[in-house]
Amino acid sequence: MDARDVIISPRITEKAMAGALTQQYSFVVHPHATKTQIRHAIEEIFKVNVIKINTVNVGGKKRNFARSAKRTSGKQSDWKKAIVTLKAGQKIELGGVNYFEQ
Repeated sequence: MDARDVIISPRITEKAMAGALTQQYSFVVHPHATKTQIRHAIEEIFKVNVIKINTVNVGGKKRNFARSAKRTSGKQSDWKKAIVTLKAGQKIELGGVNYFEQ
C-alpha cells in the first residue's frame, strides 16, 4: 500500500488542535492499515519522527431520513482514526499552513 493510500486526511477538530500542543496529531487512515504502515507513511509524507501511534476503529452513526413522505434509516460508513505522537520540537504543516496550531 502506498503512503498516500494509507493516510486519507487529517482530522481538523477542536480536540485534535488541542492535542497538537503536546505533539499529537489525528488522521483518518485506511481501515486495514497497520500501525507500522501508518508510521512509515507519516514519516515519508511529512518528514518527521514518529514516537507512538494509537488507533481507533470508529463505528458509523445511524441516521433517520424523511424524504417525500417516506421515513427511512441508514448508516454512515465506519472509519479508522490514528493519533500520532511526534518527537519533541517537531510539527506538521499542511500546505504551508499549520492548521493544528491556530
